[in-house]
Amino acid sequence: MYPNLYYAFKDLLGLEIPFFKLFQTFGFFVAIAFLAAAYVLTQELKRREKLGWMKGVQEKVLIGQPVSYAEIIVNGIVGFLLGLKIVGLMLDWDNAMQDFQGYMMSSQGSMAAAILGAILFAGYKIYKRQKTLKNTQHKEEVVTIMPHQRVPDFTVMAAIAGLIGAKIFHNLENWNDFIADPVGALISFSGLTFYGGLIVAAVVIINYAKKKKINIRHLIDSAAPALMLAYGIGRMGCHFAGDGDWGIYNSAYATDNLGKVVKVAPAQFAEEVQKNAAFFVPQYGSIENIPHAAFEKPAALGFLPDWFFGYGYPHNVVKEGVQMANCDGQYCKVLPIAVYPTPLYEIIACIGLFLVLWAIRKRVTVPGVIFGIYLVLNGVERFFIEKIRVNTKYNIFGFHPTQAEIISALMVLGGLGLIWYCNKNKSTETAAS
Repeated sequence: MYPNLYYAFKDLLGLEIPFFKLFQTFGFFVAIAFLAAAYVLTQELKRREKLGWMKGVQEKVLIGQPVSYAEIIVNGIVGFLLGLKIVGLMLDWDNAMQDFQGYMMSSQGSMAAAILGAILFAGYKIYKRQKTLKNTQHKEEVVTIMPHQRVPDFTVMAAIAGLIGAKIFHNLENWNDFIADPVGALISFSGLTFYGGLIVAAVVIINYAKKKKINIRHLIDSAAPALMLAYGIGRMGCHFAGDGDWGIYNSAYATDNLGKVVKVAPAQFAEEVQKNAAFFVPQYGSIENIPHAAFEKPAALGFLPDWFFGYGYPHNVVKEGVQMANCDGQYCKVLPIAVYPTPLYEIIACIGLFLVLWAIRKRVTVPGVIFGIYLVLNGVERFFIEKIRVNTKYNIFGFHPTQAEIISALMVLGGLGLIWYCNKNKSTETAAS
């Protein structure tokens, strides 16, 4: 696993570039997911605009507007933080790299550089304001803004609202962990629930789209392939960082102290569990409560590596497992029993489903139906992957679903309802378009 890009370059290319320790693997893939989704959304919105299904809105734009005081304050804060952390890193690199996340979330850094940065950044904005007031004529112009030009706004709102929603839903799902360490749970770079982010971001973006008079059904149809692609790429971050978002234990496989996957018989599995009781008991209360299911690689799939069915996530970013041999540093843990690498399965499934949605988007012309199909496909995919994932279960009238199972079931029902509704009212919506 690669907690940050330093480890990836070191392992794959043999290059040791300490600067790359700044870039967390999970965050890197999340950024790629947002960029890829923004590109796909933009292309689909442009296509629908050319077909006349989506129209622009005229807005008044102020030309020569001076920099506001709020922008000056924000610039000063940015300069303060950059000076505090970047110069602080340069002055105390070795210590900061021992726990980069802890350093970034602390008050450590260069206070002198922070004050200087705040003065320089805010001063530059003040200079621009004075120059604009002196040399520029202020006037209003009416411009037409097309839906695809709103994608940067959608992306920023999705990033902020999605992060907040993902954190809220994750901590609700893992309430005991949150109560034990609320500050750590909130600032941790791991621990994000995709559906929480999706729900909160959707509410924010749809509300914004209504204000900007954007056709909602065409917008969500355009977003469907982008969302599926973003989810698949985001799961790459989960897998390659080893962020703890994996499946239950596959008792047909164990891992050695170097992180290599090895097949074990049922009796050997019990021995491995007993040997690593110090790891299992704090998590599950006893070695009898460990969630596991044995599934050995079928002969027909002999071309696949063993780690496709059971993986120990060596060097995982959440530092979970037992100590690896001949390893120094903060990322030297490996799971003693292999788990189902569910992020890997979701990468494959969601990239495939993205291709399906992308292929059918021109054939399905009833607005809203593509998004309904997305809800059904994503809900079914997640519902079944939950069967081999580790998550908190609820007790509802004798049933014990996870949060994701509840939401994914609602997504399937909602998707089917949306498809039915849109097809029933397609003539009305087509006329409105």
